[in-house]
Amino acid sequence: MFVLGAALAAVLATPAAAQQTPATTFVQAGRVLLDPASGKVETRKTLVIQGGKVVRIADGYVSEPGGKVVDLKNSFVLPGLIDSHVHITSQQNPNSRLEEVTQSSAEQAMVGARYAKKTLMAGFTTVADLGGDNEAVFALRKATALGDVAGPRILAAGSAISVHGGHGDVNGFREDLMHVLRPGSVCSGAADCARAVREQVWKGADVIKITATGGVLSNTAAGLAQQFAEEELEAIVESAHRMGRRVTAHAHGGDGIVSFMKAGGDSIEHGTYLDAEGIALMKKNGAYLVPTLMAGDFVYRVASGPNNFLTPAQSAKALEAGPKMLDMARRAHAAGVTIAFGTDTGVSAHGDNAGEFGLLVKAGLTPLEAIQAATVHAADHLQISSVAGRLTPGHAADLIAVDGDPLKDVEVLKQVAFVMKDGTVYKD
Repeated sequence: MFVLGAALAAVLATPAAAQQTPATTFVQAGRVLLDPASGKVETRKTLVIQGGKVVRIADGYVSEPGGKVVDLKNSFVLPGLIDSHVHITSQQNPNSRLEEVTQSSAEQAMVGARYAKKTLMAGFTTVADLGGDNEAVFALRKATALGDVAGPRILAAGSAISVHGGHGDVNGFREDLMHVLRPGSVCSGAADCARAVREQVWKGADVIKITATGGVLSNTAAGLAQQFAEEELEAIVESAHRMGRRVTAHAHGGDGIVSFMKAGGDSIEHGTYLDAEGIALMKKNGAYLVPTLMAGDFVYRVASGPNNFLTPAQSAKALEAGPKMLDMARRAHAAGVTIAFGTDTGVSAHGDNAGEFGLLVKAGLTPLEAIQAATVHAADHLQISSVAGRLTPGHAADLIAVDGDPLKDVEVLKQVAFVMKDGTVYKD
């Protein structure tokens, strides 16, 4: 039987309209940070965009007949922002515990579609979702990729790998309900944890997220220290790496951070009690820190405020951990740990992600370093540097524009005026 070459078959299967040269968009930028790694702001540039990608950068303001012109001459243009830690299908509120037992996967996906649009409108064109219902978040990932839902590019972990009874397991409900709601990613013992990793990859996880320590919002008085045994951590990391997935760890306690780094882990989320040993191991591993300062700030304000909707177990941990996170990030940055931008949004409100920039600056980062954390560093952390984080030729046409100069006042990133993702304008 004659078999067509793959390229020829693809062309013959493509409608004639799609085979035509794609329309060209000319983004005329007054000031632009093409590559945040350099820190160089260029002026009077035109980004030439075809097929959802930047194909060239022209000096001055240029266009061609039949092309679309986007006039950003009076704006500051930079790459679309990346949030390395969100929970796109939920948001903390007084009814959160009820929603855990009443919302179906389909409902969570619909809720996620609303939050995805808010996130995109805030200038975040890529996010990593680190823990949610598999069916809901994987469906939303596909819908945003196809353009059926307006939202950021989504990398998704799905259900987190967690210990029985620990953070990430179901806690605080009737036992029969907890058996029904418990995800298959909960495990005990090295062999079982290797199984859980492989199943998450099989189900579609882009990255493996584990809960190496206790967590603030699990409704159990189990503290914030290490929960996995060392042999379990080693089995998780080895299994994930063998299947081409990086492993990131929710980790507050210093003991859990150290054990995870010794097991070969790739990055730390939160890092509240990060100590000198943990810092040294993170630098040795080349591991990223995703400090999620907004989450610490949010839970502390809720737990200490007049309208606290957290449970007693959650409140105690929020009051303990929340105030420590800013100083942790300051120490890590001063010691040379590389930071990737991440908010844990879904704890705080979707669409408010840019609030993290101001907190990072309070922790000692310069505005440029905070922007690098949300562009080139986050892209490297998520292994998408060839796609996102820069506006150089070959990269996705993900870009935002603001009034003012974010290198002087990072707070202007809270007011994004223009958003383009993959060459499509979503906010103008």
